[in-house]
Amino acid sequence: MQNEIKVNQNGTINVVLTKSKVRKNEKEENSNKIVANKVEEHSALVKLEDELKSLIGLEEIKKILKEIYAWIYINRKRSEHGLKDQNQVLHMMFRGNPGTGKTTIARIIAKVFQEMKVLSKGHLVEVERADLVGEYIGHTAIKTRDLVKKAIGGVLFIDEAYSLGRGGEKDFGKEAIDTLVSHMENKQHDFILILAGYDSEMNRFLRLNTGLESRFPFIIDFPDYDVGELLLIAKKMYDERQYVLSNDAYEKFKQHLQTLLENDDIKLKSNGRYIRNIVERSIRQQANRLLYTDTHTKTDLMQILSSDINFN
Repeated sequence: MQNEIKVNQNGTINVVLTKSKVRKNEKEENSNKIVANKVEEHSALVKLEDELKSLIGLEEIKKILKEIYAWIYINRKRSEHGLKDQNQVLHMMFRGNPGTGKTTIARIIAKVFQEMKVLSKGHLVEVERADLVGEYIGHTAIKTRDLVKKAIGGVLFIDEAYSLGRGGEKDFGKEAIDTLVSHMENKQHDFILILAGYDSEMNRFLRLNTGLESRFPFIIDFPDYDVGELLLIAKKMYDERQYVLSNDAYEKFKQHLQTLLENDDIKLKSNGRYIRNIVERSIRQQANRLLYTDTHTKTDLMQILSSDINFN
């Protein structure tokens, strides 16, 4: 059916929509409302995807985090319909070399889980062995309990957690492990514990306490970055600081990383940390070079030359 068109005496034109056109508009409006409601309902997922999008690499880890989000969301829907829901523990273990994004992912988890109301506060308490282990019998348990209390409603992130298992039978690190295991059970839904460290070291750590591995339903491996990803990380670091690599500088950077990879150099195992050190050193070198020049154009102040990059 055509729309009815009326020409008024003053020359203006009125278009009268037919019923089918009105229905179509109503459907589109309702569809837009559904989409808007879905976006609002999944605002935590939108924020999660935005956070993850800014990270280079880590594709498998991004996939796992989205799966965890989906599991929590659908589990709540099941509960609403009177179906059995699983109040699963969300303690995690991160295995990988330094500079692979473990702390960054822990921060994202804290924020997103707070958004989803899995965590009441969503803060991250980042600690290491020295923060947990005391100097005399009983002191370690007190320190560890205090840190768990501080992390309630958020995430307790222990970097280089394997160091708690070093030192033999008389070392107080074992007391910290036992105290953590106890709180993981008694306060399993009040906070999330994330232990992080080298792959091989964390595997040995898991064998120190019977049943320790079973308390971590999510054991996530963080792979080393490849050369392409490391170059993207470098570019991102320069962009954030408003610097830009010259073509020669980029090629020098790229060749250096490829050589390290071919030689299986230990330096590359530091991943993002190693890149950050090179970036910051090159910025200092550039400043030193410009100190002795007469003119300072915007391009001069932004550009990192090949001579500014030093890998020693």
